[in-house]
Amino acid sequence: MITLTELKCLADAQSSYHILKPWWDVFWYYITLIMLLVAVLAGALQLTQSRVLCCLPCKVEFDNHCAVPWDILKASVNTSSDPGTPLPLPLRIQNDLHRQQYSYIDAVCYEKQLHWFAKFFPYLVLLHTLIFAACSNFWLHYPSTSSRLEHFVAILHKCFDSPWTTRALSETVAEQSVRPLTLSKSKVLLSSSGCSAEVESNKQSLPYPQPGLESAGIESPTSSVLDKKEGEQAKAIFEKVKRFRMHVEQKDIIYRVYLKQIIVKVILFVLIITYVPYFLTYITLEIDCSVDVQAFTGYKRYQCVYSLAEIFKVLASFYVILVILYGLTSSYSLWWMLRSSLKQYSFEALREKSNYSDIPDVKNDFAFILHLADQYDPLYSKRFSIFLSEVSENKLKQINLNNEWTVEKLKSKLVKNSQDKIELHLFMLNGLPDNVFELTEIEVLSLELIPEVKLPSAVSQLVNLKELHVYHSSLVVDHPALAFLEENLKILRLKFTEMGKIPRWVFHLKNLKELYLSGCVLPEQVSTMQLEGFQDLKNLRTLYLKSSISRIPQVITDLLPSLQKLSLDNEGSKLVVLNNLKKMVNLKSLELISCDLERIPHSIFSLNNLHELNLKENNLKTVEEIISFQHLQNLSCLKLWHNNIAYIPAQIGALSNLEQLSLDHNNIENLPLQLFLCTKLHYLDLSYNHLTFIPEEIQYLSNLQYFAVTNNNIEMLPDGLFQCKKLQCLLLGKNSLMSLSPHVGELSNLTHLELIGNYLETLPPELEGCQSLKRSCLIVEENLLNTLPPPVTERLQTCLDKC
Repeated sequence: MITLTELKCLADAQSSYHILKPWWDVFWYYITLIMLLVAVLAGALQLTQSRVLCCLPCKVEFDNHCAVPWDILKASVNTSSDPGTPLPLPLRIQNDLHRQQYSYIDAVCYEKQLHWFAKFFPYLVLLHTLIFAACSNFWLHYPSTSSRLEHFVAILHKCFDSPWTTRALSETVAEQSVRPLTLSKSKVLLSSSGCSAEVESNKQSLPYPQPGLESAGIESPTSSVLDKKEGEQAKAIFEKVKRFRMHVEQKDIIYRVYLKQIIVKVILFVLIITYVPYFLTYITLEIDCSVDVQAFTGYKRYQCVYSLAEIFKVLASFYVILVILYGLTSSYSLWWMLRSSLKQYSFEALREKSNYSDIPDVKNDFAFILHLADQYDPLYSKRFSIFLSEVSENKLKQINLNNEWTVEKLKSKLVKNSQDKIELHLFMLNGLPDNVFELTEIEVLSLELIPEVKLPSAVSQLVNLKELHVYHSSLVVDHPALAFLEENLKILRLKFTEMGKIPRWVFHLKNLKELYLSGCVLPEQVSTMQLEGFQDLKNLRTLYLKSSISRIPQVITDLLPSLQKLSLDNEGSKLVVLNNLKKMVNLKSLELISCDLERIPHSIFSLNNLHELNLKENNLKTVEEIISFQHLQNLSCLKLWHNNIAYIPAQIGALSNLEQLSLDHNNIENLPLQLFLCTKLHYLDLSYNHLTFIPEEIQYLSNLQYFAVTNNNIEMLPDGLFQCKKLQCLLLGKNSLMSLSPHVGELSNLTHLELIGNYLETLPPELEGCQSLKRSCLIVEENLLNTLPPPVTERLQTCLDKC
């Protein structure tokens, strides 16, 4: 038993396809209904007639056919001169036997003499109608097409019901209507009271605020804001449309099935119109029937009358007219499909009129469905197109983002970084919330893994913003925002995940002082083209490039005279042709990291103003060229760490101004005594080498504050080490020390001591003399702490400050 609810659902499912039926589909539907009525009417007449044929015996034959009385009369008048010749009397039914005989004759003549077309005309009409109906609805129920159509209709209904669709179309209408309004600005200001009323009515028709209305003296209404639920629903529709487009644009199944069913209709029309008019002539009122039953009735020939002949002729003629109309409509639809490029659908006209100029053209089944929808109402395609536009999607994302990231939530993300600056770090968002620009205290804005970021003019509200970090994000800057950044931004950090060009807006930041670029792959053949804007950064002081380049771009060495620090991390690729470094005479700090250098480049020795040199993670095995550093009178920091250096040349003693020396992570086995002639050294790192002892002459490094020999093979410390009274940080971990000298108590300034990983059995009680040493900065095994006297342990325990 089918319930009313099930019937209602079935009716709703059928009616949902009306948007995919053009006018000819509707016309076919009504013609099919009329054809069905014709078939039902003809069939009902045929079934309700008790005697379709009425047959009488033929008593007189004339011209080899049965003659009715008026034929005989006519013949007798023409051939007989005796008008008094009597006519044969008509046959009369005298009993039930006669009646049964006539019924028998009627049935035999109906089966043998009545033409098949007259006999089966209602059934032919019914059969044709069912074929036409099946052809019209086959594409709606065929599995490969119905699933796509159901999906499209479901999405389209959601597009219609979505508040985002209404908002987008209203904004477009408002944008179009506000243009003539703003052009007549002066007329509005000088208008009379009647004109003012007209303007007031125009103002009320605008559903959203538009720029320029306030300046024209018109108060724009407040824009409605989608709530969270509506925003999530619209976001889900965007995802469904993307998946639907990806699936439907690949094939043209619907197009081909629809075309085939129209071709079948045209072929059926040609067949019907070919044989139905011809066989229509076989529907006659009188039928001459010969039945060999003379032994029973006494007659061999009968004259029959087909009682439905006239009405069937009318119905058949009317049916032919319906078929002609159906066929002409089918021919038109076939012409429409063949002449039009229905596998392509362009939104060009809509792009010109709407705010969404990025609506893509579609193809194959997607295009064909939209063409069908246009035949019903073009508004459906317009509403659907809203969810094809990335601009529309981005606007929706921005609204949802603003709803999620309130000012209070953003304030909770504010922190003070290591430079004591107020920083806001946003990670893996869909965009940049507008509420960010309400936090005027931001000094550092960090954006990481945000696919599309657009800095609007509202960034000018961040009056304290001096530093911008963009990590693995695509940043677009508006012109007003660029003007603000040009004046205020001092530090910029950009990190890319894939190969790409440096954004052009970077080279407009004329007040930029520090620029950090990471992951921007610049091949040799295009490096000049991509870096051609660097010459505009006149105030740039620091440039950091982490990439894989074969040579330093000439624009950096020639056109950045104010550059004071250059850092190149070549990620292990070999850096060649370093002669142009000589031109960077103002350079104070140079870092060539992971450049696969085998020797110290000679061009460096011409940089007279150089203070710091960092050659980390290269392939240096020898540093004999170190003697040439004596010409660099300002060199105070030398970092040769993470290389393969086997020894330190004696010429190191010529670097009398050296204050910091990093030689950790090398293969050094011995320390030359000349090293201790660098009496200005306050930082010396020799960790992760192969040292076995430290010379006593280390005592000459009277300014030494940081000394690290972690992870070596040192068995004993010289007493001269404890003569370095300024020593604050002493790292001796992972060596082979058996004991620690009591002289360690003389290092009154010691704040950090690392002893873990040695063979110590006790700690000297003289550690009590290291008054600045804190417990948290004494790195040693826990069991060794128990060897200290209780007063020393208590003092260390009470000092839990971090280093």
